[in-house]
Amino acid sequence: MSSSAEQFDRSARGEFARLGKTRVHRGELLRHPVYTRFLHWSVAIFLILSLLSGFAIYSPWLFRWLTPLFGGGPRTRALHPWFGLVFEVFFLFQFINWFAPMAWTRADSKFIRRLKEYAANKYEVEPEDTGFFNGGQKLYFWIIALSGLLFLITGLLIWFDHAFGRWIVAVSYVLHDITALVMLGGFIIHIYEGTAHQPGTFRSMIDGTVTAKWAWTHHPAWYRAVTGRDPSEAYEREKGRQSERRRAIELPESEQKPREQL
Repeated sequence: MSSSAEQFDRSARGEFARLGKTRVHRGELLRHPVYTRFLHWSVAIFLILSLLSGFAIYSPWLFRWLTPLFGGGPRTRALHPWFGLVFEVFFLFQFINWFAPMAWTRADSKFIRRLKEYAANKYEVEPEDTGFFNGGQKLYFWIIALSGLLFLITGLLIWFDHAFGRWIVAVSYVLHDITALVMLGGFIIHIYEGTAHQPGTFRSMIDGTVTAKWAWTHHPAWYRAVTGRDPSEAYEREKGRQSERRRAIELPESEQKPREQL
């Protein structure tokens, strides 16, 4: 990534910091500043609009209930490429914003090798070398980046089909549709990961913060970097507190009263 792109990203972060503030309460950590959240939701909104309008065009018989959302079939066809173009612009800014933390590491390769165990929730906490993003999040990001590039190329070939050969346009239609299905599948997994699989992740894209427990549970290396504390010690303290709670619940009521009087 060029220094000019990095300088632009820092400048944009600063400008958006003036427009909105992120409140970080006790026991919380700043995860995503205002600029990052703005880009994330802009990309998400125009990806959804692109997918909905695209599916309406792809199969009018199956998705005819979608076209009224955009003012009918002809208007849906007219709006679809513009939705896609705006998505590409916002994703370019997001790509610049997240290029550095999305760099692949050995920890990410190890994460991918144990992806099945991760999906099955077999670990209470992630390995201590898991940084700001884990291998799965990085893999999703690079798939979307590649898909976005393919979307742009094939979309322009389809949009200006009169300027290219028929076989090029025909292949572009097929690749465009396959890419849309890949992005839809990744989007569904992304929603699941950010809600049911990792409660607290969705909140970080709303108010920009996460709890310290969320940080040392899912991204221990990042927790260590921003707090200077040992994530394993935090985990052991939490286990101790939970054990104390369980013992207190299991104690007969007759034994709890003398302890309450002390």
